[in-house]
Amino acid sequence: MTHPGHQLGDLPSVVALGGGHGLSASLAALRRLTDRLTAVVTVADDGGSSGRLRAELGGLPPGDLRMALAALCPDTRDGRNWARVLQNRLHSGGQLDGHAVGNLLIEGVWQQTGDPVAGLDLVARLVRAAGRVLPMSTVPLHIEADVLGIDDELPDEIRVVHGQHSVAITSGLVQAVHLVPGDPPACQQAVEAINNADYVVLGPGSWFTSVLPHLLVPDLARAIIESPAKRILTLNVASSYETAGFAPSRHIELLAEHAPGLRLDAVLADKAFVCGDRHLAGYCTDLGATLVQSDVAMHDGTARHHRLRLAAAYQEIMMG
Repeated sequence: MTHPGHQLGDLPSVVALGGGHGLSASLAALRRLTDRLTAVVTVADDGGSSGRLRAELGGLPPGDLRMALAALCPDTRDGRNWARVLQNRLHSGGQLDGHAVGNLLIEGVWQQTGDPVAGLDLVARLVRAAGRVLPMSTVPLHIEADVLGIDDELPDEIRVVHGQHSVAITSGLVQAVHLVPGDPPACQQAVEAINNADYVVLGPGSWFTSVLPHLLVPDLARAIIESPAKRILTLNVASSYETAGFAPSRHIELLAEHAPGLRLDAVLADKAFVCGDRHLAGYCTDLGATLVQSDVAMHDGTARHHRLRLAAAYQEIMMG
């Protein structure tokens, strides 16, 4: 599956979209295949250290951006040290307790540069990141979700849940997500990267709060849909708390519902997770995609991707 503009022997240009641990996994895998790598990161986090900084300083939440930078630190002694520094959390009896060092570094750089993209580029150079990290929007966003079954006495009633953290931990069934504001500005550097990419990789990650939001920023969604790049969707290796009880095929269905014009070239799925889902291959075909099943999960009982096996699966899709 070689992109028309991608010459044999050249490293492909890849844009990976997502947030949190899912994006970190895809970046850690993809950086083994190319140094032409751009991460486009969700900016709707309102919990933990990011939420506290966002409430106090009013800017973009830095947490998912920090995690992407840490995932792109080089596999050298200095690189591994920088990754640990970025991810390290302070321990104190005061207001700094629980803050990630990388979050504070990013916020400090932003205050100096006054430009979130320039600030992230500066931090990326400092840690010698093997790629670029960009926010999906230039303004902080809020997530709202239509959720079914929150009230036990009214199980068929849909309620609106506000905020990324609340959506992520809701006990009800999320039906759809929305962004506030509803027409946020896309990061133009992210749009340009997608337009010039050989491959766009969406997922894995929390479906409603890390994956789908990219398709709700109009200019970003348009770029994803219209880009000449090949589009790869990476499914999770297990249902997350957000999508508990959802079959793999339901994840594809949700994607189509939130971005009706989206077409895919490949859907990468863990064999064990999708085993027995009779609808998945058909849903993939409906979106123009080939279903690629591979053993990409960790074998330690955790719901995580094995980064080397994930890298091999990406390589097979891109170079095979």
